[in-house]
Amino acid sequence: MATNASRIWTFRLLLVAAVALLVAIYYSPIWWVSLTAPNYPKEAFPDGVRIHFHMNGVFNGCRKVEKKEIVEEEVLDCVHEMDTINHYVGMYPIAAGGVVEKAFSQFLVAFLGIMVLGFMCVRPRIRAAILAIGFGAIAVWMAMAWYGENGIRFENKGYLEALVHALSTDVEKESEEEALGSGQAIIEALKKSLEQSGVEVEDKKSTPAGKMETKADLIEFLKASFEADQARKPAAERQEWNGSLRQVMAWHYEKTLGRYFNNPAEIRPMVEKMTLAGDVVFWGVILAMIVLVIGNLIGMAIFYWLLAIVPALLPVFFVIEYSAWLWWYGHNLNEMGAFTVKPFMPTVFGDGKVAQFTTHSYPHYGFGLMLVFSGLLIAAMLMRRRELREAGGSV
Repeated sequence: MATNASRIWTFRLLLVAAVALLVAIYYSPIWWVSLTAPNYPKEAFPDGVRIHFHMNGVFNGCRKVEKKEIVEEEVLDCVHEMDTINHYVGMYPIAAGGVVEKAFSQFLVAFLGIMVLGFMCVRPRIRAAILAIGFGAIAVWMAMAWYGENGIRFENKGYLEALVHALSTDVEKESEEEALGSGQAIIEALKKSLEQSGVEVEDKKSTPAGKMETKADLIEFLKASFEADQARKPAAERQEWNGSLRQVMAWHYEKTLGRYFNNPAEIRPMVEKMTLAGDVVFWGVILAMIVLVIGNLIGMAIFYWLLAIVPALLPVFFVIEYSAWLWWYGHNLNEMGAFTVKPFMPTVFGDGKVAQFTTHSYPHYGFGLMLVFSGLLIAAMLMRRRELREAGGSV
């Protein structure tokens, strides 16, 4: 009896540790990519032009260089730097990749967490109840964000920072235009809206995300940018701000695609497809929740084991997703690029060569945490399988 109780507690501790690790993974850099070239000397760019991939966005991976011969007031924005390099060969901005995945990342991680907690419960009816309550809460949260008015407020701050950061390139570019036309009008509208909401605005080049201290600040910036952008469109094409994640994601995707290659006839179908993809993911997750609850309620073994098998495959899912988007970047080069190159597959793992640039693509510590997470789940599944065999019972 003592041995059996010890196994149960070990089984539970493994799964609790896995859930805790899942939270840490969400806020960790999963993969990093950098570009090095002769025109980026190691003294000034010790890591090259480096970016970090998180589940909820892509962030700057460059460090501030502090040397006597080099004076930097702020860290180089390597996300924008890499976008600038890539656009010459017709590649879309980094923010154009994984749009739906980033928007739904927090819901999907919560979904995996509830699955792990459900696997912990050995009684089918109680397990089904845990899944129903957990999935129900996620479904309401996700619906309020995706379709609800001002649903963007239910997103995490990191995701909002990534959206604002991507927009800052457009804002700075427009502020530099000498003609006081629509570009300057956008800047003035943004400044006025931000000042009215109590956000301090300075007239100097810097990333707006760096000035935003709260989620409310970030959302206000997005709203002001959205409304100023709509004011430039013909009256028939304008939208009213409702602040749903669905609206913000689609609008932001359209802005991102058009940053360097502003061809509405080409961009609009892409935006429509991505918005539809978001709807499909929303209802697909809801359907998966219903199937898992029903499957576990009636005691089908396959649905019980799926509660651990699917989360354990998280590293595999990430690599497949990451590789697929790299393929998309390399095979969807815009003809408006300064140079014409043949479609290519960017380096997924290791070092590669593109023109004078050497590319480096490697897992970060977040991917290591993913592997540990999978290891904990595999160990828990083996323990549960052994227990069931010895007891001669079923799930």
